[in-house]
Amino acid sequence: MTRIASSREAFTNGLLDLAARDERVVLVAADSVKALRATPFEEQFPQRLFDVGIAEQNAVAVAAGMAACGLIPYVATYAGFITMRACEQMRTFVAYPRLNVKMVGLNGGIYCGEREGVTHQFFEDLGIVRSIPGISIVVPADASQVRHATRAIADIEGPVYLRIGSGREPVVFDDSVPFEFGRTRVLFEKGHDMAIFTNGFVVSRALAAAERLHETGIHITVVEVPTLKPLDRDAIVEVLERTRGAVTVEDHNVIGGLGSAIAETISEHVPVPLVRVGLQDVFPESGEAEALLDCYGMDVPSIVGAVHRAIARKECLRLGDAEADSSVQRSPGMQVRT
Repeated sequence: MTRIASSREAFTNGLLDLAARDERVVLVAADSVKALRATPFEEQFPQRLFDVGIAEQNAVAVAAGMAACGLIPYVATYAGFITMRACEQMRTFVAYPRLNVKMVGLNGGIYCGEREGVTHQFFEDLGIVRSIPGISIVVPADASQVRHATRAIADIEGPVYLRIGSGREPVVFDDSVPFEFGRTRVLFEKGHDMAIFTNGFVVSRALAAAERLHETGIHITVVEVPTLKPLDRDAIVEVLERTRGAVTVEDHNVIGGLGSAIAETISEHVPVPLVRVGLQDVFPESGEAEALLDCYGMDVPSIVGAVHRAIARKECLRLGDAEADSSVQRSPGMQVRT
């Protein structure tokens, strides 16, 4: 049975650790204290919690003002409300002056918004924030990584967006595993037939697919990309050069998130085949979390199929290159200009 843990509780626990050490740490909520499971913070630090009500734009603006005065505000509410309703405030009042505001989005992805449906399934947030200059983006894989990341981003000067979930996420890592900002992490390396790049709460599914592929003789490298921006480009290029192909697995629209980031890296550095697993630019229905991912093609068999397609494309390119080389060698009387 899959173990689960709450990324919301993990965020609050990480924030409590920070607040106990640094009196500059404050929490700004937008009628989201209960959703955050942040009542313990309210009880321990009542003078450092500011709930502005259902006013996300105001929450981000208040946090910007606090940061301008030397505080370290964490402003947290639902991912879509902070990145869409308060997008202008994120851009103009936080990112543009590079203020030290930590923005936290709940219900990242369709997995975490199954109870409320499409209005609370936020699968565009990463693409929105990626397009804003100067904001770092962190997408942890489970609750323990959320707790570690909450503390780690306090040491990053400037705006950060942290994506968390609904409170029922699969456990991937032991709690002792640290979070490293700005770095990728190889989670599974049995060979170089194909690379799978993944992040967030579907990491466990990518690992399960890699195990299944390994059993059939296809040897995979799985790379977690918990910091989506700034991207650990050099490490990603090194993996691509070994595997000569990639599959991305993310709980996000395939436009704008991890798939787009890897596609950009491929186009600029290592031209190899890519298959993107994620929400295929549609609005999903609501439903039970695991079944919802399965329904929209983020299940283990679909990831396995994506790897097979990527390998087939890689083989076609290899054969095409070989045929091109062969035709050059066979061309009679051909002169090569040096």
